[in-house]
Amino acid sequence: MKYILNKKYWAPIAILSMMVFGMLFTSCDNEDSEGGAITITKVFLEDINSSVPDREVSFARLGQTLRIEGSGFSGLKKVYINGYSTYFNVVFVSDNSMLVTVSADTPILEADPSVRNTIRFANNSHDFTFSFEIRAGQPAISAISNTMPNPGETITVTGTGLTEVSKVVFPGNVEVTSGITSDEDGESFTVVVPSGISDLGGSIFAETSNGGVYSPAYFNFKKGLLLNFDGQGQHGYWGTSTSMIQPADLESAAIGTGNTSQGKYAPNRPARVASFDAAKNRCSEVWTAGNGVDNWRAQLTPYIPATTPLDKVAFQFDIYVPDTWKDSGFLKICMINNFNGGEWAGACYNYVPWIIDGKSVGVSTTGWTTVTIPLNKFYAWSKEAFTFETVLAYREAATYQNFGIYFENSDVKLSNVTGSASEVEFASKATTVKVYTDNWRIVPLDTPVYNDFPN
Repeated sequence: MKYILNKKYWAPIAILSMMVFGMLFTSCDNEDSEGGAITITKVFLEDINSSVPDREVSFARLGQTLRIEGSGFSGLKKVYINGYSTYFNVVFVSDNSMLVTVSADTPILEADPSVRNTIRFANNSHDFTFSFEIRAGQPAISAISNTMPNPGETITVTGTGLTEVSKVVFPGNVEVTSGITSDEDGESFTVVVPSGISDLGGSIFAETSNGGVYSPAYFNFKKGLLLNFDGQGQHGYWGTSTSMIQPADLESAAIGTGNTSQGKYAPNRPARVASFDAAKNRCSEVWTAGNGVDNWRAQLTPYIPATTPLDKVAFQFDIYVPDTWKDSGFLKICMINNFNGGEWAGACYNYVPWIIDGKSVGVSTTGWTTVTIPLNKFYAWSKEAFTFETVLAYREAATYQNFGIYFENSDVKLSNVTGSASEVEFASKATTVKVYTDNWRIVPLDTPVYNDFPN
């Protein structure tokens, strides 16, 4: 039987073989040589998983391996990257080529400005410094404080590696290059939202000193609006129950600092109710119109295909909590109108923001912020992999197709929140907390991949 090696593997194998054999013939003399003048001509990124496994580059990230071409490497004693003494194996050093891996401990922003973005080579008699950009790991965006803000408002983008942000591009190719403030640790940046952003929404793109990064494609996705109480979607209500939020209960006074309210919004404890009693479910409820009005398949699948994995689709809403919310109460997100209250199972999700790391921690917001709940967090679909089609079909088969939010005020078991065994239980208390919601929407969570080296 003959075995034929796939052609795509010949290049990296040939490169590494030539390097190893060449270096073996020179490494024995390496330690005894005083070394001559050092020059650098080219730097290559070594990545056997890439379609270009030996690529000439002008920068590298922490953890990446470089092949450096030049002369005078025989007798090399020290390599300093951004001033950090970096290990290299003399076996992989010849007079004209060497391998070195950028240590994860290499300083980036904290490096002294005089050595930042440099590689210094030293032997016993010569020293040479080469200018070369060193970046941290690939940046990532994990959250945006408000994904449907008003133009002129400031948003905070959080994540990792978000250092020295110089440009932000919003959906519709609207660029912002001024008024951007970056956190020194690269964990966030703020930017003023411009006008003219596309209502089709999408990702925002940030250009940082670590390279480019995209957010999930959920920014300003107005095509996904289910209900904004101002004409997009239809508010549903019926009966005379105290819990039912009627049109007269909606409010429209401008509230919130920084990110302000947008027209009408729902008070999840309407003003006519002084407080919610302890140990009570379904204290208030607000719904979409449901049957004959809501049509998620027609509205959403042109933008979010039914085949989309459920962890790539989310329910978003904007929330404003002016006073401290702690110890009691939560929002139940109901996929259809078929819940009596108190459930921690089925096609619903209970949002309990004041439980953090297993403890009751007071939370509030200065302005309106966005909450993102991936649909695979809904209890009915949290144990297996599903697609958006599962949710669409579930709603279409429901007797009452209203989508809604309850405010509930029953006891909360920590195990229900975390999904892990625990004896901790938070006993409910009477509460007067004010919680406002608006801009209910279904959004995509797919995130474009930024490629350092597009082919």
